Amino acid sequence: MQFTINGIKKEYNGDPELPLLRYLREREHILSPKDGCAPQAACGCCTVELNGKSVLSCVIPMRKVADGHVVTIEGIGEYRQRVFANAFVEKSGVQCGFCTPGIVMQAKVLIDHNPSPSREDIAAALNHNLCRCTGYKKIIDSILFAAEAIRDLKEIPAVTTDGRVGRRHPKYDSADAVLGRSPFVADVQLDGMVHGALKFSDHPRAKVLSIDVSRAKKLDGVIRVITAGDIPGNRYTGLIVPDWPLMIALGEETRYIGDVIAAVIAETEDIARAAAGLIDIRYQVLPPLTDPETALAPDINKIHPKGNLLSETNIDRGKTEIALKESAYISSGVYNTQRIEHGFMETECSVARMSGDTVEVLSQGQGVYEDRKQIAGLLGLPLEKVRVILVPNGGGFGGKEDLTVQGHAALFAFLLKKPVRVALTREESIIMHPKRHPLRMKYTLGCDKNGKLTALKADILGDTGAYASVGMKVLERAAGHATGAYFIPNVIVRSKAVYTNNIPCGAMRGFGVNQVTFAIENCIDDLCEQGGFDRWQFRYDNALTEGDMTSTGQIIRAGAGVKETLLSVKDIFRNAKYAGIACGIKNTGIGNGMADEGRIRIEIISGEKVILHHGWTEMGQGVNTMAVQFLCEETGINPDIIEVIVDTASGAISGMTTASRATSIIGNSIHDTCKKLRADLAGNSLSELSGNVYHGHWTCDWTTKPGDTSREIVTHYSYSYATQVVTLDDEGNIDTIYAAHDAGKIINPSLFEGQIEGSVHMGLGYAISEDLEMKDGFPVSTKLRNCGILRAKQMPEVKVIGIEVPDPNGPHGAKGVGEIGLVPTAGAVANAFYQYDGTRYFTLPIKTRVKSVRKN
Repeated sequence: MQFTINGIKKEYNGDPELPLLRYLREREHILSPKDGCAPQAACGCCTVELNGKSVLSCVIPMRKVADGHVVTIEGIGEYRQRVFANAFVEKSGVQCGFCTPGIVMQAKVLIDHNPSPSREDIAAALNHNLCRCTGYKKIIDSILFAAEAIRDLKEIPAVTTDGRVGRRHPKYDSADAVLGRSPFVADVQLDGMVHGALKFSDHPRAKVLSIDVSRAKKLDGVIRVITAGDIPGNRYTGLIVPDWPLMIALGEETRYIGDVIAAVIAETEDIARAAAGLIDIRYQVLPPLTDPETALAPDINKIHPKGNLLSETNIDRGKTEIALKESAYISSGVYNTQRIEHGFMETECSVARMSGDTVEVLSQGQGVYEDRKQIAGLLGLPLEKVRVILVPNGGGFGGKEDLTVQGHAALFAFLLKKPVRVALTREESIIMHPKRHPLRMKYTLGCDKNGKLTALKADILGDTGAYASVGMKVLERAAGHATGAYFIPNVIVRSKAVYTNNIPCGAMRGFGVNQVTFAIENCIDDLCEQGGFDRWQFRYDNALTEGDMTSTGQIIRAGAGVKETLLSVKDIFRNAKYAGIACGIKNTGIGNGMADEGRIRIEIISGEKVILHHGWTEMGQGVNTMAVQFLCEETGINPDIIEVIVDTASGAISGMTTASRATSIIGNSIHDTCKKLRADLAGNSLSELSGNVYHGHWTCDWTTKPGDTSREIVTHYSYSYATQVVTLDDEGNIDTIYAAHDAGKIINPSLFEGQIEGSVHMGLGYAISEDLEMKDGFPVSTKLRNCGILRAKQMPEVKVIGIEVPDPNGPHGAKGVGEIGLVPTAGAVANAFYQYDGTRYFTLPIKTRVKSVRKN
């Protein structure tokens, strides 16, 4: 068959059923179309133009391309490339960038047919495209901007700034990301690279009696079959508790369906997957434990040797029982939240190779130094023999903290002495990586006759799934934020993380805090109704301020901004016919007695090039941009000459990119690094400093462990605060979400707005539509489209209100913004619906209201 790609004639005589996406990426090495879910046709990352129409190339067989004309971003012409790139950069329509090339192609086709599209036209055209980062608002802004320029044949100039703090500086490397030129791990192609495929368990709980790999070995193109016995070091990994085996051994019980039992390395991924399907495993199938309450029964089987209780956090201060008895009003309820999928558009992939006697791993993980530590343990190597290089990832949200395919790729490359690529399909990704914890929360909240909160009693139970991940920290965080953004003098909280045979649960944006916020905000509205209190005033009167105490007993010494966020939405709330309101607090830094630290290394290469090394993961949130802006603020260096690198070889050690802490730690670390650099620049030009290397760091080591009362309780070094108001129209549909967020200091207004808008999108989906249902240890569906992620036309208007109440421990007063954006959303949504229909919602998602979002 004959056809054209970007105007170039092509001939093809291969498999007519080969998907166009694979042809483009594997045969033509056109990498702008991305594989986010093939062949599910749910994400739109693979969108290209075929005969003037936008199509999802993952489900277009080559036979449909015959005599056709295919266009990708590479072929839209330099003018349109410039316009789209500069429009998306200026309007901040790009975050991680994985979905963006597909969105650009969708926009290109729309503008060809409709040169003056409305916001509604664009939202409808994007119905086949998902974005997990942005919330779509800035994407639509970008497309409108590009359409206007293209219609009038105008240029959009590239944005330039001096890079200082407070500027709308363009996101680092974002123009290339818009055009699909920034490689993700799956785009990497190395000479001699072979492919690995994983054989997962067929059952959530079963004893492995035999593993027969004979048929797999006979398949042409198979290089080697790997099982647990081939692991030279410690088979177990884990961020806190090393309880997660890289592979299940013969005679061992599987603990969930994402357990890996064997793997195949072959010349191609197709051969490796076919061979993995030929591995015969004989099991003794056992009944899975899927309910956390049942898992705590005294005579139940143990998923791990120490039992099924992973952790328990207890807080008991004041005289809670007495205070509840003396309270004028009591709100009690059992609140349940669901397990959800992170839904990052880029599924897991890693490439590893040997460089001499050192294993080099290309990772998309959220902590390259944590990856290095665990990989070294698996291989029985010293740390210096493992090098992990970050490839900025296509979304994480906590879901790429745990080691997944990085460990397998490193093992395979180490054993074979060849470059090896291991990638997961969307189905495999969904069954393998940890999810958001479903929590059952029994809440009893009291207040006096004047509307002052008196006491809280909360019992929280979390299903942490098959392995620890960071489950104990999520439930610890839930307990530590159980009182919400309010001062409550008497508190009893019991919070347990429990092992089951479900998919593990770990870190996800919000980290247990959005769950407990949903519960307490419902209770507060209930108290207001009982006592006839004004819902805004009640929150304002009880909001945390300097000198007040959090759930854990930490006294807030400075930076409490919740009242300022409330004041900013007061009139909006009071003037709305139907409105829900909720406040939020979210820690910055892991704290709880664990150190938060980061190191920086700055190399002056020449007067025209500076390299900034750090250890944090860029995953769309803009940490590289923050780093550049902090450096520019400190030194006045031109941002255009700064290159950012994350590579364990640099020694710029940091922890996991989690807990909304990267901005504050990187800012403080750069400030420390620049003390000497700034002094040197006072008497020298940058070129005269060529060859100089500057080091700096910042550490918070003064937080206290839970239960430590030997000194003043400091659970976290910083908190951020928020209030959100959700308004409904006369039909009860969500009209607008107002998000007032205290960022301490807004380092980059565009990135700040984008983080909040994206968080609100995730929080709204959490409230009304998202759910990864499981039955008997299996997900009911492994389809991305069934996860309930909201699409562009389902989003209401979102208005972000920036508040700045400086934090003494933040660089320039900055606080974390990556997670707080979704903390109040579900509570505000539930409270808004109550005002309309009189129903108090105790369970998420509120699926009966899934269609109650006004079309954009």
